Amino acid sequence: MSTFNPSIAPARLNAFPIFAKVEGRVVVIVGDGDEALAKTRLMAQSSAELRVISAAPEAELADWAEANGVAIVRQAYEPALLTDAALVFAATGELDRDAAVVADARSLKIAVNAVDRPELCDFFTPALVNRAPVAVAIGTEGAGPVLAQMIRARIDQMLSPQLGVLAQLAASYRDAVEKLLPKGVARRRFWKEFFTGETARNVDAGDLSSARRTASRLLRERGAVPGHVALVGAGPGAEDLLTLRAHRLLMEADVIVHDALVPEAVIAMGRRDAERIAAGKRKGCHSKTQSEINALLVELGHAGKRVVRLKSGDPLVFGRAGEEMAALRDAGISYEVVPGVTAAFAAAADFELPLTLRGVSSSMVFTTGHDLKGATLPDWARLAIDGATVAVYMGRSIAAEVAERLIAAGLSPDTAVAVVENASLKSKRLFHGTLADLPSLQERTDLTGPVMTIIGDAVAGANFDRSTALYRALAFQEEISR
Repeated sequence: MSTFNPSIAPARLNAFPIFAKVEGRVVVIVGDGDEALAKTRLMAQSSAELRVISAAPEAELADWAEANGVAIVRQAYEPALLTDAALVFAATGELDRDAAVVADARSLKIAVNAVDRPELCDFFTPALVNRAPVAVAIGTEGAGPVLAQMIRARIDQMLSPQLGVLAQLAASYRDAVEKLLPKGVARRRFWKEFFTGETARNVDAGDLSSARRTASRLLRERGAVPGHVALVGAGPGAEDLLTLRAHRLLMEADVIVHDALVPEAVIAMGRRDAERIAAGKRKGCHSKTQSEINALLVELGHAGKRVVRLKSGDPLVFGRAGEEMAALRDAGISYEVVPGVTAAFAAAADFELPLTLRGVSSSMVFTTGHDLKGATLPDWARLAIDGATVAVYMGRSIAAEVAERLIAAGLSPDTAVAVVENASLKSKRLFHGTLADLPSLQERTDLTGPVMTIIGDAVAGANFDRSTALYRALAFQEEISR
């Protein structure tokens, strides 16, 4: 058995990454089945002329080649078929055949790759993130192809699908930038704003005419950077529920203004050198008023900052985004909204609970428990009685009043209820019961995290295997307290 003894010295690459020019040149793939198909698909992302050599191609290879206009030379392999190739792939799946192709290619001084045989390779094919003309290649020198694919998937998520279009647009401005902007700070500032600011956002939205206008304006203004605010949904808590767009914006932000309920793990997904400002606003502990937050966003925007206003859940669901958008509009500062996974959806997923259920519930109500504190029953209460699923945000402290008012309005005390503390997180706790049991939630002093309550007949379709009955949980807590 070999031993692994890593050196403390800096590692050196045994295979140095390069990009080979293949436009209009022949790339040969020798093989009949899956290995040949995989390499043909990979090289089809390039502008090379592909030549597959196979006397008896398997059906999937033959069908794919026909559908994609790739030529298959249907004859037995012979060295003369490699003569004009720029690169060769030995993809037969048989060691002796692959070794023969490798020997022939080397005799012709052509670089060759033998699939899954690193000891026979002159070069390795990377895991590829393709945003042509931008490409990111990940290689492991054949040591860990699965690892390379895992890294590729993570990088793929980070990069906008429209990055290639943005790069092509940048190429069209390169000469003008070199003529009009001096080298150094001004030119770097222009390109940073070009690739991360309004021009990039217009390209992402598919609006190329607006992208050209904003790029031209940026050039006329010599790279002056306008401020921009993104109202971003941080989701219910778990960092891997953050959207790809939200993650990209966090990586580009100069300033992150975050709510108190946003976990540190989500905030940490932003740029390390980004300024972080806690905006607070949880019950009994308001570090900033809403008007102060509005003024802060306007001030940062006027200062030319790229700001992420990071809100728990979704910005447009009980997030006061309307007030912040109005302030930004009035101040003439550009902004965008990035949706997040709202707590009701995360809680339903934790319970495997169908929020709508055919023949049972076809509508939903999102509300806060405080809607039931007034003298008049809100309009949505009638929907609950008619079968809608009701998701109650921030309702633990008035759970008894919620239950009392809904029962008085006509909702059955036996209506199913699901309660989740810390939805989506490892620390989540699940409870179930009926509307009549809901007042016990108000007495649960051990519930310190955000609580989501879902009420309705559709709740009966949830999975209760990992939840505790509300009345049992209360009895246990009372026994502990005694």
